[in-house]
Amino acid sequence: MISMRSFRGLISLWLVISSLAVSTASAGTRIRCASTTSTQNSGLFEYLLPIVERETGVKVDVVAVGTGAALEIGKKGDADVVLVHAKDDELRLVEEGYFVNRHDVMYNDFIIVGPPDDPAGVRGSGTAAVAFRKIAAAGAAFVSRGDDSGTHKREMKIWRETGINPKGNKWYLEVGQGMAKALRIADEKRAYTLTDRGYLARPEGQGETGYADSAGGRQDTLQPVRRDGGQS
Repeated sequence: MISMRSFRGLISLWLVISSLAVSTASAGTRIRCASTTSTQNSGLFEYLLPIVERETGVKVDVVAVGTGAALEIGKKGDADVVLVHAKDDELRLVEEGYFVNRHDVMYNDFIIVGPPDDPAGVRGSGTAAVAFRKIAAAGAAFVSRGDDSGTHKREMKIWRETGINPKGNKWYLEVGQGMAKALRIADEKRAYTLTDRGYLARPEGQGETGYADSAGGRQDTLQPVRRDGGQS
């Protein structure tokens, strides 16, 4: 069952995309949304965009990449709106004039997942930083998306909190892939990784990786690209 918080987020997202679609309809019947692979994989667009198209007559084309890449697409003016989750970067880019009218639309949380037998003993660690320290101390395999996505940005923030630089260690594998492939590799290598609860709720997110614990929340936001002669 969808929570009231999630329901309000969906309504907010629908209203903002619909308003943008209507406002740009005179320029054509399509708009482009740069978003993230995890949002795409969650099934949100699959559910929501047919409603937007039916109500407005405007087609929304989604480019699903990592958060960093989505923000770069928006900065270049190659999208009409971005839906991402990297608050510090978003606020900076709004301040610099690339985006306008930033809206918080929904909330998700990050999850540390790993082998069912939890070889590093991270279950019940209390915080993500403590769990990451245990993984590093045990030399347990860890798969990093390594793709400048919102999930990758959060992972690196947690490593900074631990004071540990995992790069260059044999147990640390950067794959440069989206969430689906990163989870698949983690399954194959019996490794830990960082994912999000929204993706794990999808059938394709149900792999052999059995351990899961919360690693803090994320806010997904929608922000139109500036089109009034500003930097974008």
